[in-house]
Parts: sequence; structure tokens; C-alpha cells
Amino acid sequence: MGKKQKIFRPKARIPKGLRDIPAAAVRAEAAMLARIREVYEAYGFEPLETSAFEYADALGKFLPDADRPNEGVFSLQDDDEQWLSLRYDLTAPLARYVAEHYDGLPKPFRRYQTGPVWRNEKPGPGRFRQFTQFDADTVGAPSVAADAELCMMAADCLEALGIPRGSYVMRVNNRKVLDGVFENAGIAGEGAEFEAQHLTVMRAIDKLDRLGPEGVRLLLGKGRKDESGDFTEGAHLSDEQIDRIMAFTDAGGDDRAAVCARMEELVGESARGLEGVAEMRLIDELLNAGGYGAGRVAFDPSVVRGLGYYTGPVFEAELTFEAETEEGRMRFGSVGGGGRYDDLVERFKGVKVPATGFSIGVSRLYAALEALGKLETETVLPPVIVLTMDNDRLADYQRMVMELRAAGIRAEMYLGGSGMRAQVKYADKRGAPCVVIEGEDERAAGEVTIKDLILGAQKAEEITDNTEWRESAHAQISAPRADLVSAVKDVLARHTAAR
Repeated sequence: MGKKQKIFRPKARIPKGLRDIPAAAVRAEAAMLARIREVYEAYGFEPLETSAFEYADALGKFLPDADRPNEGVFSLQDDDEQWLSLRYDLTAPLARYVAEHYDGLPKPFRRYQTGPVWRNEKPGPGRFRQFTQFDADTVGAPSVAADAELCMMAADCLEALGIPRGSYVMRVNNRKVLDGVFENAGIAGEGAEFEAQHLTVMRAIDKLDRLGPEGVRLLLGKGRKDESGDFTEGAHLSDEQIDRIMAFTDAGGDDRAAVCARMEELVGESARGLEGVAEMRLIDELLNAGGYGAGRVAFDPSVVRGLGYYTGPVFEAELTFEAETEEGRMRFGSVGGGGRYDDLVERFKGVKVPATGFSIGVSRLYAALEALGKLETETVLPPVIVLTMDNDRLADYQRMVMELRAAGIRAEMYLGGSGMRAQVKYADKRGAPCVVIEGEDERAAGEVTIKDLILGAQKAEEITDNTEWRESAHAQISAPRADLVSAVKDVLARHTAAR
């Protein structure tokens, strides 16, 4: 006899850094997105969908994880030898879209978009390789009035979701001011070497809330080794330069005008830095006019954002409360961010096209709302199950299902191959409020039996003997076949009011 071949069976497992989302969470997230969409629409933004894949050269290289394969993106080569990459955010595809359709678009062009993005990052707690963003962008608006508007809109979104004032703050900075500090500290020059050093400095500052001042100092200097032993190369600044950078990150406060004054001191005579300070003063004026005080929108020089394409104001939405989670008591911190990126469309068009945008990190905001008890859980009654008692009568059962659906009742015909007991067990597992039964006896009498599973479960807990069980007829009723819909509605009415 020949040797029996071993059958290969793949292990059922989800890749690292990815996750599955069950029905209740999908519905709650959809309700959250609907609230955000209402705010975006109220501000005059229009929806847009772009492709999950882009040509790699169109996406550009702006991610902070330059040490990862493909510089932090997932890529593949097409059959025509073109490299395609999964989008790592929704902004780079927008820049490509605007450049491609520029002549036909209204300027400014205001759009919002939600959808998954992918990053080839090292996964960790709460850090996924696929996650959802919800963006709003204004393209073709040179004034920082557009940036101020996004900060106001982001604050409105958080409040629309039930996060009260005092539990969040929009933190705002300006890359031009940071460039002025660099210039004043002698960290200036041209070429790839200086550009790389600037990015290293900004990405170090961006980790301030996670690593603290000492961790950032190490990254501004020679580098830092993390808990796993991995070493991250630093920016190799001098001690004096590090002191100047750290003094800038510590220049925030509750008074926006006072923060602007401190920024002005730190940029010295830098023309670019002073331009950035002037922009911050205008944003402050607009925020004051809109009634958005420093308790809602604060100026914070430690905000730099990790992406390399920002050119002016940058901002983050931070939750300031602590909540109890499965990992213990924690503060959620940033749940969204954005900024001005005046050079992205220029990569395609060769001319300056000013733009600014804001992106909500949906998964993190969802977790925060869940911890706050602020999720809108959509109440959806599970379907009524029509049991298939006789395979020769499937058309009859199908007609029942269609009648129930036509009356606005969620319903399904049992499509498995099991008997009645297993079918009722299936309906229990689905959480079905009731099942519809038409066997030979019911058909001969022109009736259907409707078994109320919710009431039946409640009665089962109360019943102590068989006599009581037999006398408990509330959970099961008979009705004329013609009255199927009204009889089911009567059963559902018992439970919908309680939900």
C-alpha cells in the first residue's frame, strides 16, 4: 500500500497588526462616522472616494518609518512592471486626484473621505497596520483661515460625538516657526543631508508625549535604544542646539497671544519663522472671532506631526481625560491631526497649489468613546427565522419570508440542513426574537405557529416543573396563515419597546 499523503491545512489566523470587527462594533462605528459626516457636510465639504492602490511614485515618501521595508508602505509590482502601493493615508491620493482633475474642479476644492489605510509598521497595542481615517481637506486656499476653520470643525466633531469641553483640546503649531527655530539654532542648509536631519528632529519631537523629554533628547543627539534593544539613529545635534529645540517645545501655555510672543523670541531674525508667527496670530484672531477659546484650541510648539509633507500650521485633536480600559486606566491622547501641505499637488502640477486638511483616527476615537460610554449603539432587532420543516415546501417558506420583509420585518429562511431542534438552537444563537413554524399539522389547519424565543427564555428561568412548563402557553401562539405578518408584529411589539 502506498503511503497516505498528508493533507496540508492552513492555520486559521489573522495576520499581525490586523483585526476583524464584529457586527455590533461595525454598527457603532457607522453611527460615529455618520455624526462626523454631518459636521463635515455642515461646513460645506463634499464626499470623494479614491482607490486603495496608487502608483508608488504618486504616493511619495513621506512616512516616518523610513527603516521599514518599502519605507513603511505595502507595495507590489504590476504585470507591466509598475510599482503599486496601498495608500498610507487619504491625503496623498487626494493630491493626485486634484492634479489629475485640476481644471474641472472648483477652487478651493473642499472634500471629505473615509476609508481604510495601510502602513507597514511594527504593530503594537492599539497600533494596527490597517486602520480607518476620516479626512476633510481644503485645496486651493492660501490663507490660514482654512487651517483655523479645520481646527474649529474638529472641535465641533468631538462635541457632536458627546465629548464635553474640558475633555479635549485642539493643539496647534506651525512648521514655519519650527524652521525659524532651526535656522536660529544653526540647523540650516540645503540638500538631502539637511532635509534628512530636519525630518529626524521633527520625528523626535513628535514622540514627546510617548518618550518624554529625556527620550526626545536622546533622539536629537546620538540616538536611542528602546526596550527591545532596537537602536534608532539620532539627529546628532549639539547640546546647545538640543537645548534650543527643547526650549521651543516647552513654550506652550493657556494664553495663545503669550505663546506667539515666546515663539517670536525663539525664531530671532528668521524671516520664515516670523512669517509662521504672523500666521499663528491670524489663526488666534479668527478663533477668537468664532468663540473658540484656548480651552478648546491651544497653541502648543511640541506639535509637529510625523509626516514629511507639512509646510505650515499643524494641529492635533487630543483627548485629555483618563478612562478605565482592559489595559487599565489610560489617557487616549491624540485621536486626529493634520496641517497645511502646500507642496503635494505641486509635485504633479509644477505650480504651487495651497492645501490643508484634518484626519480623524477612527479606531482610536472609537475606543475613547467606548471608554466614555458615548458610543451610539444602533438597536437592530435580529431577524425572525422561518423554519424549514419540509424540504418539499421550501417555496411556501420563501413566500413567508418575503411577506415579512415586505412589511419591514427582518427575516430569513433557515438554509441549513438540520432538523427542527437544531434550527431553533440556531435561531437562539442568532438572538432571533421568534421563529415561524409550519409543519404538516399547521398546514392542514391553515395556521402557523410562532414561538417567542425571548419570552420563552424568560419563562424557562421561572418554571420549576413540567406542569408549569405545559401550562405556559405565552411563548407559543397559533395564528391563521393569512395573519402571519400581524401575528409576528404582535410578538415583536412585546420586545421592541424594552430595547
